[in-house]
Amino acid sequence: MTAKVSFDNVGKRFHARGRTVTAIDDVTLDVRTGEFLVIVGPSGCGKSTLLDLLGGLTTPTSGRILVDGQPVRGPGLDRGVVFQQYALLPWRTAQGNVEFGLEAKGVPRRDRVERARDQLELVGLGGFADRYPHELSGGMKQRVAIARSLAFDPEVLLMDEPFAALDAQTRDGLQDELLRIWERTGKTIVFITHGIEEAVYLGQRVAVMTSRPGRIKEVIEVPLTARSATEDLRSDPAFTRYRHEIWSLLRDEVSRAQRQELTRDRQEASVA
Repeated sequence: MTAKVSFDNVGKRFHARGRTVTAIDDVTLDVRTGEFLVIVGPSGCGKSTLLDLLGGLTTPTSGRILVDGQPVRGPGLDRGVVFQQYALLPWRTAQGNVEFGLEAKGVPRRDRVERARDQLELVGLGGFADRYPHELSGGMKQRVAIARSLAFDPEVLLMDEPFAALDAQTRDGLQDELLRIWERTGKTIVFITHGIEEAVYLGQRVAVMTSRPGRIKEVIEVPLTARSATEDLRSDPAFTRYRHEIWSLLRDEVSRAQRQELTRDRQEASVA
């Protein structure tokens, strides 16, 4: 299977408080066309930075990122982004929020109305097009955010912990909904999460990152088939085995990240 996205020796450094911080270093990773890839790692390892770079929201300090063989030079309609915060416009309905980006891009009114309606149907909100954000639950707001990103028909969907703020029951339901959307659309999805169980449930492959500076420690194949059609996948012995394998890889990185954080706190306290 060909690579849709390629990270080629990517590094990113930031300058803060008079010092240089290396967020990620020497990241090389391919994302296959139509793949659901999940990235996990300890807090502060650069997961979101990696997604920002792929989204074109910032530029790498070293290396390059390719989509369909072309360097990423900024945001583009080939990549849709869904964040943890819904960022919906409170004065617009669900339909209006999905239409907003299309409107800004000059899509004719009839086309954007039809496209927004189709995407709301896809995410299961066909009957809520005229509702305002304050009339929607957290899970419904995130569905609107997903529909808004899909309205552009991006080839790659970037998702930065989109379900982290939701309760467990809503999160489980949206995981199933996302798998259904992925299976139906064939989009390439790059999904960031802290949750190991979520990573195994969603990802065809799971890329495990090290503590900062973030590198790719290992990529685990998770060949669980028919995820959305399996009644209780999480109790499957294979699911438990993959979860344990990923946790074993992460355990040392989490401990290292905690030690790094403690050291930074002590250094900042001594300077103060």
